[in-house]
Amino acid sequence: MPDFLIEADGVEKYFGASKILDGVSFKIARGETVVLIGSSGSGKTTLLRCINHLETIDAGRITVNGFLIGYRDRRGILIDDRERNIARQRQDVGMVFQRFNLFPHMSVLENIVLAPIKVRGESRAKATERARRLLALVRLSDKAEAYPAALSGGQQQRVAIARALAMEPAVMLFDEPTSALDPEMVGEVLAVMRTLAQDGMTMMIVTHEMGFARQVADRMIVMDRGRIVEVGPPAQLFSCATHPKTRALLMAGNERVL
Repeated sequence: MPDFLIEADGVEKYFGASKILDGVSFKIARGETVVLIGSSGSGKTTLLRCINHLETIDAGRITVNGFLIGYRDRRGILIDDRERNIARQRQDVGMVFQRFNLFPHMSVLENIVLAPIKVRGESRAKATERARRLLALVRLSDKAEAYPAALSGGQQQRVAIARALAMEPAVMLFDEPTSALDPEMVGEVLAVMRTLAQDGMTMMIVTHEMGFARQVADRMIVMDRGRIVEVGPPAQLFSCATHPKTRALLMAGNERVL
């Protein structure tokens, strides 16, 4: 098994004439929690979507768990992979978005077991057993038969986390998972993510919650205009950041401590 679960090398991404990612390179070790920060438009969300191949890349390469995502290497040239292979690779990557995207006509339990049954061909009994364990993990054991409309925003986001975990991914990506929540609901979602970090789940998290980042991150990556401008452990960046963009971001987010 590779030491690094995610490796990006010289990744570039354009939207039209706009360069969104500009030579992005980094590695994330197995069991590491990395928090990605940057101002709006810096390329954070696009980078996460490229890791999961929800967005294609225009140059460079990304590997997850030792395998290229979305492409095959033919004599040093990347060519588009088959959709079937891409779908299989995506099973290694769980993603939680800003919006919960739960199926409103399905119960909480059905939302969680759907993908393992349909995509991985698991038995309903096995998928249900795992789903109930995950509901306990996200502190929603009593909501298995509830429907999304009956849940608070924080509860829906915790269900979304359980749904992503149900595929037993190698890595979890979080794209500002608390940005759509009322302030009183933020803490309950961050508590679940802290538990995942303590349990050794490999995670890459885009967030503006600097207090949370300081508590759980092994490293922080700072982006500006599509480039990585600074990388380091939270203690280092909070005490002696060298890049002015890092200092501005940490100062702006310093009050958001949970």
